[in-house]
Amino acid sequence: MNKSELIKLVAQRTGLLKKQTTMAIDAALDIIAEKMAAGEKVMLVPFGTFEVKTRKPRMGRNPRTGEPVEIGVRKAAAFRPGKGLKKLLNP
Repeated sequence: MNKSELIKLVAQRTGLLKKQTTMAIDAALDIIAEKMAAGEKVMLVPFGTFEVKTRKPRMGRNPRTGEPVEIGVRKAAAFRPGKGLKKLLNP
């Protein structure tokens, strides 16, 4: 499913216009991204939790030359499913 399919399904289920649904979904995604960028967890019970995890520095290899390359500290987005989503996936 892509974003336009999600918008279509949400509009059908809620009775909202597609334009209104697009604005609502865009706003929700923007807020989630902003909160994560600020280092906050976003918990959507019972769906799951979006959070930022810090990856430790490590050594990697340049695929072309094979020489070792240091990969610094990085932040990565993570999602942990909640109980409700886990139940749907594994009844």
